[in-house]
Amino acid sequence: MSAINKMRRSFAPVALAVAVACALGACKKDDAAADAGAAAAQQAPAPTPESVVSATVTAMSPEQLRDEASKAYGENRLYAPAGNNAMEYYLALRDKQPADAGASSALTDLLPMTVIATEQGIAREDFADAKRLAALIEKADAKHPALSRLKAAIASSETAAAARVESQKLTAEEEAKRQEELAKKREEDQRKLQEQQKQQAAAQAPAAATPAAQTAAAAEAERQREAAAEAERQRAAAAAAEQQRQQAAAQQPAAQPARAASSELRPISNPGPRYPQAAQRAGAGGSVQVEFTVNTDGSVGGVRAVSSDGPRQFQREFEREALAAVKRWRFQPVSEATTTRRTIAFQQ
Repeated sequence: MSAINKMRRSFAPVALAVAVACALGACKKDDAAADAGAAAAQQAPAPTPESVVSATVTAMSPEQLRDEASKAYGENRLYAPAGNNAMEYYLALRDKQPADAGASSALTDLLPMTVIATEQGIAREDFADAKRLAALIEKADAKHPALSRLKAAIASSETAAAARVESQKLTAEEEAKRQEELAKKREEDQRKLQEQQKQQAAAQAPAAATPAAQTAAAAEAERQREAAAEAERQRAAAAAAEQQRQQAAAQQPAAQPARAASSELRPISNPGPRYPQAAQRAGAGGSVQVEFTVNTDGSVGGVRAVSSDGPRQFQREFEREALAAVKRWRFQPVSEATTTRRTIAFQQ
């Protein structure tokens, strides 16, 4: 037994040395793998408007893209995950069919949501996803007003984060854990935001649950905007015409002093009366003497029937139509109000 114990004691240091060597080798391998992964992540090119849509999506036919876009929208995959979301499908469809109104309308609706998602990516320092979303926005609308602000925010936040990481010198294990938590946070934020945005869209426009309905709603909204714009143009034209008329009326007395100073009644518009249908069918005729006052501006007031003749059953109708006609008469302006009489005849 003593011999065996001696052998055990002699092998123990050797075994310990071998175990330590193996452990160090494994650690070096893990560190090398972590360093390789970090280097690969740093060397991966940032998405661009030309590369942000995956090659798999780009290779699809327009019919496939339309179906997949509708499916992704219905399943709340609005802008994530990469390579399988409504934004990429609609962008590829628009590339293949630029005149597709449904794709353009859907992209217009998705852009505000993608802007919010980009801002959230910057806030949680998920710069890879923020750059991908910004590239989607730029491909959808290169002149989007939020694009330059988002790019600047990504650059400044990424620089600040890199400086902080450098100062903290995170270990490979801590960095891997941070990346894992970041991926979980990204998925949770995207899920909550997309669900919230879809619920809001459904509450505001229940009929716009499908891309086809969205297209119809967008067309109706555009029609209403055009109608409102046309109504506004008409109101502006009417107001301008009324202003010109008033200016002309204000200038008219100065331009025609001789007429304004005259008391002679000179008609401008004297439309005839409407012949009562009953009297016309009966072949009846008559006349009405009307008294009225021509005001200084040429308008007519104080209209009344002085006398009338003709069949009794039609006299009231003759008087009514004669008074209505005279009220529409207009004369040139006079120096002072003048009261006069006219006889309105009703003849076949």
